[in-house]
Amino acid sequence: MRVLIVGIGSRGDVAPYVGLGRRLDEAGCEVAIATHDTFAEMVSEAGLEWRSVSGDPRQVIRARTQGAPSEGRTATRDFVSSMGHDIADAAEPGTDVILTCLGQTPLSLLVAESLGVPSMGVYLAPAVPTREFPMPGQPPDDAPDPDHRTAGRQMLARGRTVYADVLPQLTRRLRVPADSVDRVWDRWLGDSGWPISLGYSAAVVPRPQDWSESVEVAGYWWPPTSPGWRPGPELVDFLAAGPPPVLIGFGSMGVGVGEQLAAVVTEAVRTAGVRAVVQAGWAGLSVPGDAVLQIGDAPHEWLLPRMAAAVHHAGAGTTGASLRAGLPTVAVPFLADQPFWAERIHGIGAGPPPLPFKDLDADRLATAIRAALDEPGYRVRASELARVLESEDGAAAVLARLDRLAH
Repeated sequence: MRVLIVGIGSRGDVAPYVGLGRRLDEAGCEVAIATHDTFAEMVSEAGLEWRSVSGDPRQVIRARTQGAPSEGRTATRDFVSSMGHDIADAAEPGTDVILTCLGQTPLSLLVAESLGVPSMGVYLAPAVPTREFPMPGQPPDDAPDPDHRTAGRQMLARGRTVYADVLPQLTRRLRVPADSVDRVWDRWLGDSGWPISLGYSAAVVPRPQDWSESVEVAGYWWPPTSPGWRPGPELVDFLAAGPPPVLIGFGSMGVGVGEQLAAVVTEAVRTAGVRAVVQAGWAGLSVPGDAVLQIGDAPHEWLLPRMAAAVHHAGAGTTGASLRAGLPTVAVPFLADQPFWAERIHGIGAGPPPLPFKDLDADRLATAIRAALDEPGYRVRASELARVLESEDGAAAVLARLDRLAH
């Protein structure tokens, strides 16, 4: 079976799809991943075929975190403007099935229809409206009995504006009927019977009772470890020189505000009196200090179990990784689905209340770090979840659904 995975976004968005693709490849599928040039090496190192998709996610992140709301919307529209054509090029004749991330679902669905092949959503967050909780990214509703499901459907409907220009162009290029777009929106809302697999654990977000049977909580898809990766001597020596440090890193977030973040983290580490390993990430975070080691990328599955706690942006993949390692976690969400995961970390008892980036200061961060380390309940709960996650196999669930799709 020749599988195309459309995985778009930041590194934390793309890495789980590389892990999923690797497992499908090991099961005998021929797997290609359509993603940005930035991640070509990560895809190739996993033994998968990389197919290019244009656009720089850093520009969208910068606009959405630093610009006015209108700038964020414009940047997002520009981001997807040529993406439908890139996905069409990536899904060359011969593709048997298309698996798509959330943001590119409308584009991927049109391409799949033009080829006459089945498709499936592979989402990293519960982006399917439900009465039981607000969907990630859904504006807060202070009503006594909020109608989360209707609000979620309205939010998805507003998302159509992002695709207002590209979808008509794509229908013409692909020579599919104009009413194909209506079928796209039915599936986008999650209750049409179109299969969606969600790449997180039901122990973190229980499956709502009002979802269609076609929506499955599969379990996490763990990124593969780079086969040639080894920790450098500086990292090994730092870990051996004292008690386990706190890992601090914001992944693909913080583009353009690295100096501001670094000042907050520097003071917070000093005030909390901890050792820290700091990952530069896309923010270019640089934190001085004798009790701090600055590093670049390192596999979560190696690094996190050696930490005392984690401070991160609460991206879907990073949240799963810190829980898998049994770490108390301080969440500093920036945008998109991160506030949702940040609240889940606290809601399931694995960390203190989140600190949104817009409210972040050194005193708050230091207090949260100390709470994560000093309140034993956070570590106990995180350890309990780690045992559950270790027993799950999210990729196997996707493989089973693919087999059903193929037959």
